[in-house]
Amino acid sequence: MGADFLRTMDWLGAARARGYLRLLALLNAVMLIALIATSHGGVDRNGFLLGSDFISFWTVGQMLGAHANPYDGAAHIAAQRLFFASDAGYTAFFYPPSFLPFCRPLGLLGYFPALGIWLATTAAVYLAALRGWWREADTQMPLWLLFLAFPAVPIVVTHGQTAFLVAGLLGLGAWLVPSRPVLAGILFGLATIKPQFGVLLPLVLLLTREWKVTAAAALTALVLAAIAALSFGWQTWPDWLAASARAEDAMAAGAVGYAKMTSPFAALKLLGASTTPAYAVQAIVSLAVAGLLGWAAWRRRWSPALAAATLAGAPLATPFVLDYDTVILAFPLLWLTGQGLRGGFAPWEKLAIALAVAAPAFARPLAMNAGLPVMPLVLAALFAAVWRRAIAPA
Repeated sequence: MGADFLRTMDWLGAARARGYLRLLALLNAVMLIALIATSHGGVDRNGFLLGSDFISFWTVGQMLGAHANPYDGAAHIAAQRLFFASDAGYTAFFYPPSFLPFCRPLGLLGYFPALGIWLATTAAVYLAALRGWWREADTQMPLWLLFLAFPAVPIVVTHGQTAFLVAGLLGLGAWLVPSRPVLAGILFGLATIKPQFGVLLPLVLLLTREWKVTAAAALTALVLAAIAALSFGWQTWPDWLAASARAEDAMAAGAVGYAKMTSPFAALKLLGASTTPAYAVQAIVSLAVAGLLGWAAWRRRWSPALAAATLAGAPLATPFVLDYDTVILAFPLLWLTGQGLRGGFAPWEKLAIALAVAAPAFARPLAMNAGLPVMPLVLAALFAAVWRRAIAPA
């Protein structure tokens, strides 16, 4: 078989890749259908509410309608359990007030209609963002197949999470920077509803001298913050800061579950490290990613290559990232695949792509059952492959 089996992966051609993608799409579809078919009253056979995390956002929408404080942990628990009380605990809410205007309409509907509309709307945003990257990549694969086959997609669906929306805003914004800088900035500003995924953007935008994008993003973020404060009270901001401190303590204590997370911090905690060295390693990784991106962006203009590298580095640069957040990898994956199809794949690139596509399917079970956190290595391999292309001479 030899080293080239993984180094070049010449055996993985277009026909075989299409076959694997069809198999993944079929497995994902069957899993989702089985989950719904075996549920009773909206609760699956494991006792989890369908769209498990979405109840947090929906409850916040209802609390805002009743003029209650969504950052009052006890009140949020009580309001959530009026609809569904889980033996596994409850789903907390730590999003900034900028997300509250998105939650309020959800509370106007019943839980399951709101969940359906939420998933359909956010998936539409994500698919719209993917379209430009997909066309440029020219993979000869249908977009619907790539979407259905990506194992991160059903994780977002089953959790009812924000990952489609955040990834879509960042992915579409990154694509539009050269052609529609103001719109790109607006999208980046809206993505501050989950700010940890945009920490690398200011660095790259400033180094590439994208002043219109930067100004539009900052103004949009400020306007969104002001809308939240005017609509729901200025006190929501200090309340959120207090809740964020509780969130950090909960994360360090493992309340979220390190096996579900994909950061270096979570990997070290899962392996038994204490909190301080885990944060220290995460800081080193985050700074290294930022430094490498700064190198790639120095004296260059914004490009699809830099956009792909920035999005590939986003999950590595934050300690709080879960497996459903890996839908953001679709953008750098499409870009890297397109580069390989046009000019030939460099050694190990196909392996980095294949692992990043498949890893969301097995990373959580492997971490939960064997204590092996592989996702940070997969993320690092993909970032390295994209970054190497990004710094190559044009």
